[in-house]
Amino acid sequence: MALSQGLYQNQLQKLSPQQIQLMKLLQVPTAQLEDRIKEEIEENPALEEAEEGHETEYDENKDEFSDTEPEETEMDGSVDEYDNIDISEYVKDGDDEVGDYKLKDSNYPEIDENRVIPIKVERGFNELMLEQLGMLTLDEHQHKVAEQIIGNLDDDGYLRRDFSAIVDDLAFRQNRSTTEEEIAELVLQIQQFDPPGIAARNLQECLLLQLERKLHEGKHVEMAIKVLEKYFEEFTKKHYEKIQRGFDLNDDQLREVINQIVKLNPKPAGSVDESSRTESYVVPDFFIYNNSGKLELTLNNKNAPDLRISEGYRDMLKEYDLGSKKDKRQKEAVIFIKQKIDAAKWFIDAIKQRHNTLMNTMESIMNYQHDFFMSGEETDLRPMILKHIAEDTNLDISTVSRVANSKFVQTEFGTYRLKFFFSESLQTDSGEEVSTREVKKILSDIIEAEDKKYPCSDEKLTEMLQEKGYNIARRTVAKYREQLNISVARLRKEL
Repeated sequence: MALSQGLYQNQLQKLSPQQIQLMKLLQVPTAQLEDRIKEEIEENPALEEAEEGHETEYDENKDEFSDTEPEETEMDGSVDEYDNIDISEYVKDGDDEVGDYKLKDSNYPEIDENRVIPIKVERGFNELMLEQLGMLTLDEHQHKVAEQIIGNLDDDGYLRRDFSAIVDDLAFRQNRSTTEEEIAELVLQIQQFDPPGIAARNLQECLLLQLERKLHEGKHVEMAIKVLEKYFEEFTKKHYEKIQRGFDLNDDQLREVINQIVKLNPKPAGSVDESSRTESYVVPDFFIYNNSGKLELTLNNKNAPDLRISEGYRDMLKEYDLGSKKDKRQKEAVIFIKQKIDAAKWFIDAIKQRHNTLMNTMESIMNYQHDFFMSGEETDLRPMILKHIAEDTNLDISTVSRVANSKFVQTEFGTYRLKFFFSESLQTDSGEEVSTREVKKILSDIIEAEDKKYPCSDEKLTEMLQEKGYNIARRTVAKYREQLNISVARLRKEL
């Protein structure tokens, strides 16, 4: 096959580095925004936090966000254009400092911007285990082996590694010789730590360890231990009839045994694990208030410090401009300073654009779901997809998606992830379009109200929804039930 040369025209859409950085800023939640700003300040010495009392008011009408590509600064290596630099773009007389901004809203003095959200300082799971390890009477060798065992506990508190693997780890990494028997003895001691169930090899052992701590509570605990030892698989599948026949229990006795087991914790480390607790703290990005029937939206700017162009860099640029003929080194210095100032100005503008984009997107969501924010009822949610908000705000769908995927809004009814408000539509028998989230809420209410002795099958749930006017298939009901983390009818059965 012969090769040939030719000229071809192609249309390509490419994002500039500035646009990419703006997209990344949009994804950053409020809780991490301060770290991102500090990172930029460390990388760019021309950018600094504004001192209190020196910031200028931010004019939203002046820098409205648009999806157009921001103007790029061309640096082609030539320094002639910097021989007579007009520094008025960077330096002004007086106290007015170009590049400063302020995102605080002075129209709502009743909102305390300076309030601090308290977060408890708590011990982590590993730290708690090591503290209890110090209470055992162990020599140095045993202590090191026990530390290795604790280090192998997973996030749920289970020891799922084989003893032989721990022996190998100690031999190769710490040059410490031990045996599986020694590890087994230390595991038995660690299993006496709090919370009960720690260092179990599987769920069955975890539950048994917890019940053994409760033996003093009576015969029902003893019977629960026997059930887990002999009929663990039947218990997990809720085949209670086999258990009842096997131990000749009446309904009340079986019910008491089951109650003893279901009160146990299948993940003993979950309640004290530091990473699990940290994730439970949510810093909202928006606040919505109901002010006498009128919804008011504010952006959480707690972690967004005021920024400005460094005075030192502006002064250096001014000195170079006032100087006489510049040599090559001075011209390179001017280029470097201007690059840093341009980057700082762009980052400040990107923070402003982030503010505008977040506010425009959330305001559109608030208006679209007005009824929900007034009542807090999920049945008031309207069907809403990304395209609806994108069209209303003139933003790209991907931009709306970035905002919705990582942000939270605090209302008087609770704190919600923005993704919560997006749902597909479902048509009723009357031709009305309703949100699938409304259908899920009704489905959840039906299951919650069902007779737990005879829970409803998916077919029955489908019939009940159709009677309420929701034209829905059985497989769709099963899908919604799974999305709600609700088990099948057999596993919902209670005595």
